[in-house]
Formats: sequence, structure tokens, C-alpha cells
Amino acid sequence: PSAFDIPYIHSILVQSEAENTPGPFGAKGLGEQSIIPPAPAIANAIYNAVGVRITTLPITPEKVWKALREKKS
Repeated sequence: PSAFDIPYIHSILVQSEAENTPGPFGAKGLGEQSIIPPAPAIANAIYNAVGVRITTLPITPEKVWKALREKKS
């Protein structure tokens, strides 16, 4: 997805004294949450369009073609 495909995220800064944080100065990831939904949505769109379920990434034309061939036989 590009920047135009990702929803707006309103972040709130929360100070923490925890020492076992994942990043420097206690930084935590924020952008990863918006990258998760597109792949299953695309997989479901493919399933709705052609009737084959793709369950692994990346979703390539070759995988869709192979799944269609397997469904046919």
C-alpha cells in the first residue's frame, strides 16, 4: 500500500518508565497496525471474485492461476 491507502492514525504520547521496551528511549511501533488489513482484504476479494482462497503471501498471479487450475481438477 502507498501512503494514500493507509488510514489516518492519531497517536497519543504516553510516558513510561519501563526499562524492557522494544526500541531506543522506549520507542514503540505505530505504523505496523495499518499494514496488516490490506493483505487479507485482497485475499478475500480474490476469493469473492474467482472462488479460490489464497492463504500465503505474497499473492501473485501465478498462485491465483495455480489455485484456479487445482479447483478445476
